[in-house]
Amino acid sequence: MPIYERGPVRIRYEEAGSGFPLLIIPGGGLNSTIAGLSTSHPFNPLVEFSNEFRVIAADLRNANGGESSGPLEVDRPWDSYTDDHLGLMDHLGIDKFFVLGFCIGGPFIWNLIRRAPNRVVAAVPTQPSGSRPEMRDLFYNNNLTGWGPPLAARRPDIKMETVDAFLTKMYRTNPDFVFTVTRDFVRACPTPILVLPDDVPAHPYAVAMESAMLAPNAQVSLYPWKDIPQRVPVVLRHVRMFLRANRPG
Repeated sequence: MPIYERGPVRIRYEEAGSGFPLLIIPGGGLNSTIAGLSTSHPFNPLVEFSNEFRVIAADLRNANGGESSGPLEVDRPWDSYTDDHLGLMDHLGIDKFFVLGFCIGGPFIWNLIRRAPNRVVAAVPTQPSGSRPEMRDLFYNNNLTGWGPPLAARRPDIKMETVDAFLTKMYRTNPDFVFTVTRDFVRACPTPILVLPDDVPAHPYAVAMESAMLAPNAQVSLYPWKDIPQRVPVVLRHVRMFLRANRPG
C-alpha cells in the first residue's frame, strides 16, 4: 500500500479505478481504516464506484488496526485530520474532488467543505455521526475506552492524559450538531449534498435530516436502507446518479 508523508505524519492510502476523483472516508470513528470498508460497511466504495471514478481511501491518522500515524494535535483535532485529507489530495495532484464519508466522515465532510469550498465539488455523508443532546459524551466515552488505550499502549510517546485532552477538545468543547460547523454554515453552503441517513446512537437520524433540510442543495436517499438487502442497490444507484449529475465537464 502506498504511503503519503508530511513531516511526522504518515498516511497509508489505496486507489482503485480512474475518472473524476472520489475521496472515501471510512467509518469506525477514530479507528477508521480501509480494511473496515470490506468488513463493517453496507457497501465498499472501492468496489462499487471504481468502474467510473478514481476512488481513494486512507487509514485515519492513528487508527488502531491501520497503518497511518502522526502526532495528536490537541489544540486542533478536527483540522489535523482535514490536513491529512487535503494533503493526500495535494500529494496525488488532485484539485477538485467528490467525497463520500461514513460515520465520522460526516463531520469530516463538513470540515472539508469549510476549509476547501472550491475543491469539494459534491459530498455524500453516509450514516453520518452527530451529537445527541441526550448523549453528549457518547463519542468521548467510546474513544476514551475503545481508541485511546490501544493507541497509548503501542505509542510510548502518547499518554492517556494527552488522549483525554485531545478527545475533550474534539467532542466536549462544542458538542452540538455535526461538531465541525454550525447550522448557519450549513444553511449557507451551496455545495451539493446527498445524505444517506442512519439511526443508531452514534448516527442520529435527527441530525442527518436537519443537515439535509438546512443545506440549500441537499438531497436525501432512502431510509431505512442499510439492513434491507434489496434497498442497498437503490441507494447505490442514487449515489451514482448524484455523482454523475455533479461531475464537472
